[in-house]
Amino acid sequence: MLKRMLKISLMAALGVFSLPALATLNILACEPEWGALASELGGDRVTVYNATTAMQDPHHIQARPSLLARARNADLLACTGAELETGWLPILLRQSGNANIQPGKAGYFEAASYVPKLEIPARLDRAEGDVHASGNPHIQTDPRNIAVVADALAQRLSQLDHANAAHYQARHKAFADKWQAAIQRWEKQAAQLKGMPVVVQPWQ
Repeated sequence: MLKRMLKISLMAALGVFSLPALATLNILACEPEWGALASELGGDRVTVYNATTAMQDPHHIQARPSLLARARNADLLACTGAELETGWLPILLRQSGNANIQPGKAGYFEAASYVPKLEIPARLDRAEGDVHASGNPHIQTDPRNIAVVADALAQRLSQLDHANAAHYQARHKAFADKWQAAIQRWEKQAAQLKGMPVVVQPWQ
């Protein structure tokens, strides 16, 4: 009887250890593009909440109580940086009380810090409109930047959740392969547009 009970206990213990890993990282993404990327790289090992939608201007968001609650429980904050969220992110960080997602900590991820900055102003003058001292923060408009950020984000996920590092790296490789193929397809489709003048309509 004792042997049978020990066998059952051992099987139960092994069963617990063989269960599939559940979501372990809570991620708060400042913009939906980084939320989508985090979901792609993390799969079922992450839970992602987007602070903004594609229909909102990420410059002007309120640090509402529901957002503070998300920040308070986040393991990783993934934002664009380069002053894109300067109107609300500092307030969110300060009032969240979460030491793990503060600048300089592993839980703070700033996508713009991994790619070359464009349009860095030679002088700062608010009379010229919304000026970003760190350069143009809209880095997601270049798909090549997404590939660079994906590599950095996969490494950060592995750092925060080392037990699932192989999972994140495998998903990153799969994403990188698909993304590179997509870039090649887009470049081929856009080849006929090279040298053509472009009219840009500012988004208000």
